[in-house]
Amino acid sequence: MFEVVQVRLREGGKTQFYELGNIRPKTGDAVIVEADRGLDYGEVISDIETLPQLPQEEPLRKILRAATAADLDQIKKNREKTREAFTTCQKKITEHGLKMKLIEAEYSFDRSKLLFYFTADGRVDFRELVKDLARIFKARIELKQIGVRDEARLLGGFGPCGKALCCATFLKDFEPVTIKMAKEQNLPLNPAKISGVCGRLMCCLGYEHKLYVELLRGLPKEGDKVNLEGLSGKVISVNALKRAVTIDCGEGKITEVACSCPQMCKLHRQKRS
Repeated sequence: MFEVVQVRLREGGKTQFYELGNIRPKTGDAVIVEADRGLDYGEVISDIETLPQLPQEEPLRKILRAATAADLDQIKKNREKTREAFTTCQKKITEHGLKMKLIEAEYSFDRSKLLFYFTADGRVDFRELVKDLARIFKARIELKQIGVRDEARLLGGFGPCGKALCCATFLKDFEPVTIKMAKEQNLPLNPAKISGVCGRLMCCLGYEHKLYVELLRGLPKEGDKVNLEGLSGKVISVNALKRAVTIDCGEGKITEVACSCPQMCKLHRQKRS
């Protein structure tokens, strides 16, 4: 059995499981963890979980300690250093004429590694850029190409709801979001209404999707011709939350009818016959 928590490395690093040491961290705590080479820092983003087996193929690393005041001061200094590194990297990108947009820079806790996140339309040959940066900063350089959703997570901001972006706060991973989810929730298929600041479909479309799928089970679809509670006509809208359909009975008569499961079984038998 393994006691673990999920930790998001640095500000924009990946999220993964870490085994607990002698500490009992809480969600939101800053911690120092084992890294590939040396130490790194991150934020605990889950409660303690007990797992019967390793949650991933790679070795399960450990949380070494809760971040001390000295550690937090080191993290603060690292962030100040990354601002200088960002400016330098941006100048070098311009010198090399590379078609890439620099998004963020961050040091590992012990400054042995310096990461740069960027977006680009295609592949970028940045080998010479890496050599220049390694000579300047005397650290291991890693350039990581990311997508627009990761860019939004790194930069942060506020969504149409007025709250901080989910991806920049509590979301651990990006789940697939499809236009079908918006259709099943009867949302307007206006890109401006259902897209996030990243330009992709909003992550929150998936939060209630399973509930809508369950509520829609047994209900007719828009366009179906039905005979329900003595009313015959064409379904022009479906309200999953109310489990009701609106029927156009013709001659200007439009009626909303509540649907129970037994009625829906009867309805579909009539529909198939």
